[in-house]
Amino acid sequence: MDFTRVLNKLDHMVETKDFEGARALLDYWISDAASHNDLQSELYLYNESMGLYRKLGDEERAVASAGQAMELIGRTGMEGTVTAGTTYINAATVYKAFGRAEDGIPLFDKARGIYEKNLREDDGRLGGLYNNMGLALTDMGRYEEALASYGRALEVMAKVEHGRLESAITYLNMADVYDHKRGEDKELYEQEITDLLTNAWECLEDKTLPRDGYYSFVAEKCAPSFGYYGWFMAKNQLESRCITPRS
Repeated sequence: MDFTRVLNKLDHMVETKDFEGARALLDYWISDAASHNDLQSELYLYNESMGLYRKLGDEERAVASAGQAMELIGRTGMEGTVTAGTTYINAATVYKAFGRAEDGIPLFDKARGIYEKNLREDDGRLGGLYNNMGLALTDMGRYEEALASYGRALEVMAKVEHGRLESAITYLNMADVYDHKRGEDKELYEQEITDLLTNAWECLEDKTLPRDGYYSFVAEKCAPSFGYYGWFMAKNQLESRCITPRS
């Protein structure tokens, strides 16, 4: 299997919203990999399947894909590998997306053990793990643990090239923790939230960051958060940056 070609075709289908084609493509190649006993390719494809069905809100197929992928970790003998860690994160993210964050936390813990053992401290994947784990902990009301996880994400992203984009997302996630903590009393934690929004904005204003497609993606992701907290000028500026500049 030319896995790169399959992934490029899948990405194009998702970008053009050809979701039926994306489903058919994954089903075909998963079946093909299984028929050839190509367990590793099957594992990688189920990871892609998790992402697609999570995006489409198809809980049944997303959870089924997560189960298949985790079973294949053992069958391929890939326990303890970074690939296994990534699979656990993807599965945990599926559970979180469908309101089952408590089922995802043990998987995040397994991924954390693998990543911390196998990845450098300046590897962005480690920061991504801490960010995703923080989101699940927030859903469960484990706010102090969520803040600690986000703090670890910031430590990692400070060492990553152009890591300030991910740091901006992390600061906004931390603001959301305080917003959850204060409930209906909107005067609580106002200073903490303001400081975090300021930090996020400073990250996004960093002139050393390339204004490329990924910057556009992050700007689009962050804009609603600034709007939620009443930072409408920041929201409008980010929205104006959502189109990747042409070279």
